[in-house]
Amino acid sequence: MGPHPAVAAIRLAVRRVLHDILNDHPAPEADSHERPAPPLVLVACSGGADSMALASALAFEAPRLGIRAGGVTVDHGLQPGSDLRAGEVVQRLRELGLDPVEAAAVTVGREGGPEAAARDARYAALDAAAVRHGAAAVLLGHTRDDQAETVLLGLARGSGIRSLSGMAAVSGGPGAARRYRRPFLQLDRQTARKACMVQSLPVWDDPHNADPAYTRSRLRHEGLPALEKALGKGVVEALARTAQLSRDDADALDAWAGQAESSVRDAAGLLECAKLYALPPAVRRRILRRAAIEAGAPAGSLFARHIEEVDRLITGWRGQGVINLPGKVVAQRQGGRLVIRQG
Repeated sequence: MGPHPAVAAIRLAVRRVLHDILNDHPAPEADSHERPAPPLVLVACSGGADSMALASALAFEAPRLGIRAGGVTVDHGLQPGSDLRAGEVVQRLRELGLDPVEAAAVTVGREGGPEAAARDARYAALDAAAVRHGAAAVLLGHTRDDQAETVLLGLARGSGIRSLSGMAAVSGGPGAARRYRRPFLQLDRQTARKACMVQSLPVWDDPHNADPAYTRSRLRHEGLPALEKALGKGVVEALARTAQLSRDDADALDAWAGQAESSVRDAAGLLECAKLYALPPAVRRRILRRAAIEAGAPAGSLFARHIEEVDRLITGWRGQGVINLPGKVVAQRQGGRLVIRQG
């Protein structure tokens, strides 16, 4: 008799991702005196149902493909006893057979709000662990439900199609364009929880996930249920499909903007307003956003309203003055050129 359907589903999702990782990191040719070390894949595990299901599937599938499997849990230090909880997660990962396993303690700042600050600290710790251990990839347990929530949050921010594209199945970290892999984006949260239950895996439910002080928590427990009540079942699946369609469109527009950028700069590298004006708005605004980021504006603080103000220097020129952007970056129109620089 085979594994429970939930267990089979998560293992299949992980197996596919591990095959992709092997394709991205083919074994180097070795001489007759040495054998190349198999690639290492880490799982980021909070101890919750999603990441415990992911850790269990990785522990099962990795040895069958000749891959080493390890784990990292991040202690955000935001709750009493968080260090003890991290220690428990480390022990559970070791019991699954993962090695190396470690807990990384971080200090969460305040920039961007508590959720964004915690996320930034967490990814910094995961990046550091991946570099330290020479990991080929880090697996994350985000599910289809998480994707739906991300799309709704992007819609509420009004930041354009890229914010509606949600989380990518593959994304990068510093110096590693394909470090992070999300095997569960096509699986719902209930499947992961069921897989833990039938395998008798202990699960920790983070109280922050039910705390109405956090935007995502309110969306999860109030917003999405209200949408499903009003629109019927299938909202989560539809939002996840929206994410993929939006990502495909956004990728195509980004590629177009990348190709068009050189054609709208003069010999000195300055952006020419007339040539920018001739571009479709979606392409032009991507070029403006990229120029602002290159000048030092933090990407996470650069919203659609900022780019719209800069865009009006092109499309609605009435002698406006300097536009102030995050990161002490300024944009202004001078002699038919758009200058974006540090103020």
